[in-house]
Amino acid sequence: MPFARRPLSPVRRRRAARALAVTGAAALLLAGCGSSGSSSSSASSSAGGSPAAAGGKRTVKDATGKAVEIPAEPQRIVTLTQEDLDAVLALGVKPVGITNGQGLAEPPAYLKDRVQGVPVVGNLLQPVLDKVVAAKPDLILAGDMQDEQMLKQLREITPATLVTMAPTDDWKLAFRGIGNAVNKLDQANKVITEYEAKAAKAGGDLGKNKGAAVSIVRWNPTGPSWMEKKQFASGVALDMGLTRPAAQDKDGNAHSPALSLEKLNEIDGDWLFLSTLTDDGKAALKDVQSKPAYRELNAVKNNRAVTVDGSVWSTRGGPLAADAVIGDFTKALGASAS
Repeated sequence: MPFARRPLSPVRRRRAARALAVTGAAALLLAGCGSSGSSSSSASSSAGGSPAAAGGKRTVKDATGKAVEIPAEPQRIVTLTQEDLDAVLALGVKPVGITNGQGLAEPPAYLKDRVQGVPVVGNLLQPVLDKVVAAKPDLILAGDMQDEQMLKQLREITPATLVTMAPTDDWKLAFRGIGNAVNKLDQANKVITEYEAKAAKAGGDLGKNKGAAVSIVRWNPTGPSWMEKKQFASGVALDMGLTRPAAQDKDGNAHSPALSLEKLNEIDGDWLFLSTLTDDGKAALKDVQSKPAYRELNAVKNNRAVTVDGSVWSTRGGPLAADAVIGDFTKALGASAS
């Protein structure tokens, strides 16, 4: 089942099943396990109370169920995905190495100002090992990396390399796990509480657009795919009290298959939010916008089709991305709410 960013191969589907069996990456990170001579890594003891002594260690389990010893207070963190980067920045931690955004030759635009001067160590989930070595990490957050050979090489740089999310984890669960890994679980819980309050208030302030049915679509070179209800941007919409069109009211965390022009009505709604991730996707969207099937959509005819940043909306998400999505919804729906 494809994700917003990284499609699931048969191998990844099998891994997804295994991840479900162990309740997901973040649940494993939160559970942890004891390590003799080290501080506890349980959610209750690692996030609050006294920090471990300098040089102390904790042991947590990553998304694969692997027990990993990590610094009690990591100081030099390298992030290999946008989600990991979003998470640590939201917790006030500036990493020492990052990767470029999805399909980009630079960090994601919405995070760019926050990572000025931070070395880029490669592309998304494709680190250049020499650059990772140069960053001297004491903790590597490897997102949903499935490349076992790469993970082995990263663990030779530092054994404290964590796969931080399973295919079925939503961003809140993954964020709490990352919060625990960097010993800031209490702060992570506070960030989520504040986000949920902000989302509810923003949705309640939409006037006549309160509860509107929003279609959330990524335009690929092969056609549009709408997002299921548990996919990141859709989850933000639901947290705001918005709804999804009947054709998109599916309880999952993936995208639909690319639709043909004959099925374009599936992307209609009170509002239509469109994103792309590649130049080919942008070209395909531009091409279809002159076609009758697109121009006859009610959202288009009512001037309620909005283009948004795919590097934010089509990821697996994080608190800073969620804040940006709330802003996009508020800007579009709030402007016509009176």
